Amino acid sequence: MSIRQDTRHLYLQVIEQIKRDIENGIFIEKQKLPSEFQLSKSLGVSRATLREALRILEEEGVVTRRHGVGTFVNPKPLFTSGIEELDSVTGMIAKSGMTPGSQYLSAELIEPTEEDRKRFSPLDVHSIAKVERVRTADDQPVVYCTDKIPEGLLPINQIREADSLFNVLERYTGKTIGYAVTHIEPIGFHERISPILNCEPDQALLLLRQMHYSQDDVPMLLSSNYFRADKFSFHVLRKRV
Repeated sequence: MSIRQDTRHLYLQVIEQIKRDIENGIFIEKQKLPSEFQLSKSLGVSRATLREALRILEEEGVVTRRHGVGTFVNPKPLFTSGIEELDSVTGMIAKSGMTPGSQYLSAELIEPTEEDRKRFSPLDVHSIAKVERVRTADDQPVVYCTDKIPEGLLPINQIREADSLFNVLERYTGKTIGYAVTHIEPIGFHERISPILNCEPDQALLLLRQMHYSQDDVPMLLSSNYFRADKFSFHVLRKRV
């Protein structure tokens, strides 16, 4: 399946061809690709060109290269969302046609740290409800969530009964969550969280740290959500100004 007839840069052609082969089922999820020698020969390109294409495919999350082992096709994310679209984890799972669920690990009142007090300012926070949950999609664990809510906003007994914290917060306070300030951090294997989410040893997580605000700028919910990177992908729409 030589691709030299195309006039574009060869590595771009290789990228598109490998993506087509994955889309058409020639290469399937978690499958090891042929060796660099075999693949470059079948595509009619140099190994240097192939390596550049594989490097970009790895950056895009299409494949994973394991030194000394080979290149493997990554599973396609089940959930995708624009990062500029604020939705609960429950909403994201439901929109994908799967059933959202929660496994509560802990729910307790704690004394806020100095950093917590700064983040929730100007609220005068004396105690915080800290909740740790595993969010599931069709009973499969996909997100590990740590949420913090000032006790004055929502009693802990209300939290324990909640599926979507967005919904119960809005019902109880009468305030709608209007926006969030989000920081995204890719992380590797997490000693405690990765096994809970049934992650492979080399599987990455996406950590979203978010402070959610009401429409009148009241800080309501501080969350740290660990998403399985093979299940979720996020994108952002950027406009030229």
